Amino acid sequence: MADIDFGDGLRKVFLAGVGALATTVEKSQEIVDALVAKGELTVEQGKALNTELKRRAAESKDAPATGASGTKDAADDAK
Repeated sequence: MADIDFGDGLRKVFLAGVGALATTVEKSQEIVDALVAKGELTVEQGKALNTELKRRAAESKDAPATGASGTKDAADDAK
């Protein structure tokens, strides 16, 4: 059998997840900034939305996934 290092594979998957999360947070910030610039959101609404997005991202990073739908928050929001 081939000698496979699963630890290295798990490390790469973890780092890919962290990178995806960071990219998502950055992209959401760009979207909020664009909406504020267009006048569709006030600066205060943009700050509040950005704070909420960061909080949810942190919670989803810390919370285990529940089922195929994703995180616990996603399941609660669907109710």
